[in-house]
Amino acid sequence: MFNNNQIFGAPLAGITDKPFRRVVRMFSPNVPLYTEMISCHSLVGAHKNCLRNFDRYDDEGNIGAQIFGANVNLMADAAKILQDSGAAWIDINMGCPVPKVATRSGAGANLMRDHKLAEKIMRAVVGAVQIPVSIKTRLGWDDAHRDWAELINIAADCGVRFAALHGRTRAQLYTGVSQLPELYNMPIPIIGNGDIKTAADVARVRDLGYSGAMIGRAMLGRPWILGELAGEYNNMGGINIGAVALRHFEYMLEYYGEKNATQMFRKHAAWYSAGVANSAEFRIRVNQITDANEMRLEICKFWGCEANI
Repeated sequence: MFNNNQIFGAPLAGITDKPFRRVVRMFSPNVPLYTEMISCHSLVGAHKNCLRNFDRYDDEGNIGAQIFGANVNLMADAAKILQDSGAAWIDINMGCPVPKVATRSGAGANLMRDHKLAEKIMRAVVGAVQIPVSIKTRLGWDDAHRDWAELINIAADCGVRFAALHGRTRAQLYTGVSQLPELYNMPIPIIGNGDIKTAADVARVRDLGYSGAMIGRAMLGRPWILGELAGEYNNMGGINIGAVALRHFEYMLEYYGEKNATQMFRKHAAWYSAGVANSAEFRIRVNQITDANEMRLEICKFWGCEANI
């Protein structure tokens, strides 16, 4: 499941759903991927309005299911459900900075401020499953509390197998520049995360002592980047972006249904078109589309591909 110098695809809320992961797998069949973060309350309660509560991962290869929450028992129960659903490993979110998770729910990045609760959750999750457990965290709550190393040492003592470290504090959210610290004598492998976009960025992270690199927002509109950086895909022949976008849209239609998929795909269409001539006008048109066939036609008109409708 984990090898040194490995490339990972980060968990991105609202992005790394099953349709997106299917597209990524077209270019990188072996790269470890994460699900979107999944609420332990929603998963254990089998809330029907959240489709990912019912995903199976048996056919997704090396996939880690990320859970968040502050209830020890529910986190353990959620881990069991995801193990039974075919996840390769369980990841505990200890870094999400958004208020509804980190403050109002006491989960995500808030666990960096409550190491006792974090330890209870990690021990419960590790004890509940037979597959590996990892954590994803940040440098600390703010500049005055950069205690990431303490949390990772606790994680190792709990039986956590590896960690991902984002090079910002919770206070920074996603602003400023990610600055990963150099590593010395850490008890478990650590994956570097934050502003990693190129092979040079990956090399820099590895030179700092990290066991791998995690790619996040660089995947937006470029689902092939993981395959490129991991050496699983060579795009010397060029990428037919329109065909990729169309395939992605079809996967979303299959998963979400026409109404939801068409609206949700607008942001992906914008990311795929970034940097292409006349993309601003394309985004304006796409953001008004509610019909799936119209979306297909607009994609193919912009990129010059064929729509099967």
